[in-house]
Amino acid sequence: MLLTNGTRCMVHFNLQFSPGTFFKHLIPRKSKTLCHHKSINTTSLSHFGTLNSHQKDQVHLYVDALLQWNKRMNLTAVKEVDEVMERHVEDSLAILPPLKDSYGRHCGTSYDKLKLVDVGTGAGLPGVVLAIACPEWEVTLIESLNKRCVFLEHVVSIIESSNIQIVRGRAEDLGQNSCFREQFDIAVARAVAEMRVLAEYCLPLVRVGGLFIAPKGHDPEDEVKRAESAIHKMGGSLLQVCSVQSQSPLGQRTAVICSKDRLTPKKYPRDTGTPAKEPL
Repeated sequence: MLLTNGTRCMVHFNLQFSPGTFFKHLIPRKSKTLCHHKSINTTSLSHFGTLNSHQKDQVHLYVDALLQWNKRMNLTAVKEVDEVMERHVEDSLAILPPLKDSYGRHCGTSYDKLKLVDVGTGAGLPGVVLAIACPEWEVTLIESLNKRCVFLEHVVSIIESSNIQIVRGRAEDLGQNSCFREQFDIAVARAVAEMRVLAEYCLPLVRVGGLFIAPKGHDPEDEVKRAESAIHKMGGSLLQVCSVQSQSPLGQRTAVICSKDRLTPKKYPRDTGTPAKEPL
């Protein structure tokens, strides 16, 4: 159960597992001791290197749990520790510099304490990594699948995080819920959908004056151009498409950054499934 904005904003998400299925996926808490880190090559992890020792330990615990649980459920196609660090951890941390820079320049307030929502977080990327790097932020992870929510609850427990909330639900539904609609300073979504769809998922959750940030590949120009109408309809505008410093083997990465300029019309987001089937 998750409580936000008082008792009127009580959101129930039932993790509908039989006991057998639940314990099939549950990794014992002793997994916390399995993270030895000695096989991780951190020489190319420039963003990871900026974290303090406690944060690095939290990342190692998260990566260890991710790879263990991935043997039982589909969380990532990446199987090796170094690959997870490069493709997922470093890639997630790479959006922090443009995020902080854009927020400071365009939102007129400090980024020291922010409310961030990660839409379609999946295995917790980038939300868990951002919550570790910025413990003063309130990070909400939105995920529609029960089993992934169970994994995320396990992660929150082993890294002993106090700034992560997990909400099981669809962005289309939560975007019409007053407890979540236009309640966040920043929305992020990584590897979820194309920009036209992401705009309808994310911008309704962002307050006027906030930002929506989508990590993308090396050349998202055509995708962004197709999304301009959808971004405008959600009350947003495109601020910039900037390169990010990333050592990902997938090549150069970018961050597409949009501002929330006006309230989103009440008719958006549309019904569940419609944005993906009928992009604006």
